[in-house]
Amino acid sequence: MTPVVEFQDVSKWYGNVIGVNRLTLRVGPGVTGLLGPNGAGKSTFLQLATGQLRPSQGSVRVLGERMWNHAALNRRIGLCPEQDAFYEWMTGWDFVSTCARLTGLSRSAARAAAERTIEAVAMTPHQGRAIRGYSKGMRQRIKMAQALVHDPEVLFLDEPLTGTDPVARRELMDIITHLANQGKSVIVSSHVLYEVQALTPNIVLLNRGRLVAEGNVRQIRDLIDTHPHHIKLECDDFRGLAARMVTWDDVEGVRVLPNERALMVETRSPDAFYGRLPALSLEDGLAIKSVYSDDDNLEAVFQYLVDL
Repeated sequence: MTPVVEFQDVSKWYGNVIGVNRLTLRVGPGVTGLLGPNGAGKSTFLQLATGQLRPSQGSVRVLGERMWNHAALNRRIGLCPEQDAFYEWMTGWDFVSTCARLTGLSRSAARAAAERTIEAVAMTPHQGRAIRGYSKGMRQRIKMAQALVHDPEVLFLDEPLTGTDPVARRELMDIITHLANQGKSVIVSSHVLYEVQALTPNIVLLNRGRLVAEGNVRQIRDLIDTHPHHIKLECDDFRGLAARMVTWDDVEGVRVLPNERALMVETRSPDAFYGRLPALSLEDGLAIKSVYSDDDNLEAVFQYLVDL
């Protein structure tokens, strides 16, 4: 399968500042979260992938073709940039329909596409207002509409949820999920971990311009063998449960939480540990009410890898 985006030994520097450093990466179809702290190289990555920047070294391909100086390929991709760049006096309708015309659509096709995408991002009631009066969430939606108006195969979204209120954030996330269900490939840049985790388990993690990790977040988590996994279990007979678990070879520690009627178990073999829990829970008095681990989430993976 041809990767959606392929970086081969790519570097980009600005004088003495390195934006991306010897990056080799293949991003497949579906939704991929592009993660990293501020200054990690996410925006440089997206600018290279959308042809706004020329790599100082290496090659960048999108949909199997070199991206730089390839105007025809721009019709197959969409970009929702982090920074606003509007003519503030334009209405949302004018902005989206003009962007549609710039992609090569005829006047009638541009009108139909603008109507369709503005409705898709729930901006139809506000399409006749000047952009200068839009809230942050409305601006993000109308930028999303222009990225979609020419029906691209691949979408690049640079911090699309930044500055939005909780309702707008949830609605934008639903739009991204819907696009993925329609077969679009979406690369979402963010430094807010729980937002990306709600969208996809597939991540690319950058730090200081370098690739730190890529793939499914759980697979990446399982590779961190030296990092103990902490699992919280609630059980009425929590002391009896603790007595059983301290005999397991892969359990390195058990801490009793009497106020919560729970245990905190430390293990370096989480899959094997989880596999034994159903049978154990069927034993008399040891019914486990809940199992939870902070270490399964993206923030734990992110923090551990960035601190390496």
